[in-house]
Amino acid sequence: MNLHQFRFVQEAARRNLNLTETAKALHTSQPGISKAILELEEELGIDIFVRHGKRLRRITEPGLKVLESIDLILREVGNLKRIGDEYAMQDAGTLSIATTHTQARYVLPEPVAALRKKYPKVTVSLHQGTPEQVAQMVLDEVADIGLATESLSDFPDLVTLPAYEWHHVAVMPAHHPLAQAQRLTLEQLAAEPLISYHPSFTGRKRIDHAFAQRGLHPNVALEAIDADVIKTYTRLGLGIGLVAEMAVKDDPTMQNQGDLVWRPVGHLFGPNMARIAFKRGAYLRQFVLAFAELISDRLSKAMIMQAIRNPNDAAAPASGDYGL
Repeated sequence: MNLHQFRFVQEAARRNLNLTETAKALHTSQPGISKAILELEEELGIDIFVRHGKRLRRITEPGLKVLESIDLILREVGNLKRIGDEYAMQDAGTLSIATTHTQARYVLPEPVAALRKKYPKVTVSLHQGTPEQVAQMVLDEVADIGLATESLSDFPDLVTLPAYEWHHVAVMPAHHPLAQAQRLTLEQLAAEPLISYHPSFTGRKRIDHAFAQRGLHPNVALEAIDADVIKTYTRLGLGIGLVAEMAVKDDPTMQNQGDLVWRPVGHLFGPNMARIAFKRGAYLRQFVLAFAELISDRLSKAMIMQAIRNPNDAAAPASGDYGL
């Protein structure tokens, strides 16, 4: 048996047993993959997959155990490579970060700049996607670290830790009647057209949950994944924007009597918790740990390493985490 066979089996499972897609992903031929898997099954004396003709139909019970072992072996192979890289280049390499647009645009610039100052030989690679895609990139080792508000804690093979808490704000034209309100209510917002995030992003599920609990049906006129887009359409008068507070606090266009104003609505929708994620059992290079510390003062190298070694200690949602 060899690592190529292990990778073929693992990728076939990831690709829903589609050998054509598996071959494309691994840049090899479908017959070669089929032959390698059959040879591994023969050597092990068990069927990893149930077949219908040449197609794989499902994973057998012993095949599930084989996959668990293969995942462990390939994870440790990856760790060995990273250990080699770590000691060959103590202060150089690539930090791959998977995150959502909001985090990349408003949260990460300062930590990335600080990391580059501390480790000038480190190249930073940003991958943006939905929270689910962020989780999968960390699991697939495309990224060393993930940062998002939703979904990360839903993946058992990720170790997640609370990074920072944030709230939503309502954005509106400065001349809007609600701009004069001292404290907005859900009823006031439900009576206006709203512009908010897509349901997969930036605490939107918490917004929907708050309205539903009150028996209100908000008029969502437009959904987007980008706070800047939401603010643009708010300027055009399409409705009141609901965005993350970090998207407005340092926006110079919303300071000094600008055309838009914002009002806090954390009392309506509650706090959100952004979480940082690592693959369980992964070997983390020193600059990865240093970057995590730069993201949040809640995090330390010792805490992260403890969580990696004992992931159950980090599994419970922190206060303010909506469990998404």
